[in-house]
Amino acid sequence: QVQLVESGGGLVQPGGSLRLSCAASGIIFSRHNMGWYRQAPGKERELVAHITSSGSTGYADSVKGRFAISRDNAKNTVYLQMNSLKPEDTAVYYCYAKHVLINKEYWGQGTQVTVSS
Repeated sequence: QVQLVESGGGLVQPGGSLRLSCAASGIIFSRHNMGWYRQAPGKERELVAHITSSGSTGYADSVKGRFAISRDNAKNTVYLQMNSLKPEDTAVYYCYAKHVLINKEYWGQGTQVTVSS
C-alpha cells in the first residue's frame, strides 16, 4: 500500500518560514520523481516545485528564490523549505510521486499552509 504523508504545515506570519515534509512508503522512492503542488480556495491546483530521481529541480516562477525542494532517499522523504512566505502562498500543499518509467503517480492527503498576520 502506497502512502505519502505530509507534515509541517501551519499558520505563519508573512515573511516567515515553514518546512514541509513528505514521507513515502510502499514505493521504491529512488525510482520516483517527487514534487509539491498547491491549491488555494477557488483556484486550480498548481505545481510548486519538483525534483527528479537524479536530483534536478524546478520551480514555479512565483516561488523561485524563496522555496527549495530536496530529497533524502535514505529516509524516503521529500522536503519543501519555504522562506519569505506571502499571504498568496496560502493553500493546501500536496506531495506527489511519479515513477520515472511507468505511468503511475501517487498523492498525499495535503497539508494546510496559512500565511497571515
